Amino acid sequence: MRLSTVILPIHRWSEGRKVWQHAEELGFHAAYTYDHLAWRTFRDGPWFGAVPTLTAAAAATERLRLGTLVTSVKPFSPIAS
Repeated sequence: MRLSTVILPIHRWSEGRKVWQHAEELGFHAAYTYDHLAWRTFRDGPWFGAVPTLTAAAAATERLRLGTLVTSVKPFSPIAS
């Protein structure tokens, strides 16, 4: 059986790196994050972009599969910003 997890993009990378690496150490097959503009109780705290978060997670892990659980249509173009 392959198990996956969801990791919210709420951590600055000094802490986030540990969370993603810990998921890999626990043996998860894949880890996903959300690509929302905000999320419920985390609305007033930090919420980082999914693509930069996954890019950093890819650099910090070796075999963990990565992806977005939800990808939102943004009101801006990431290419133009």
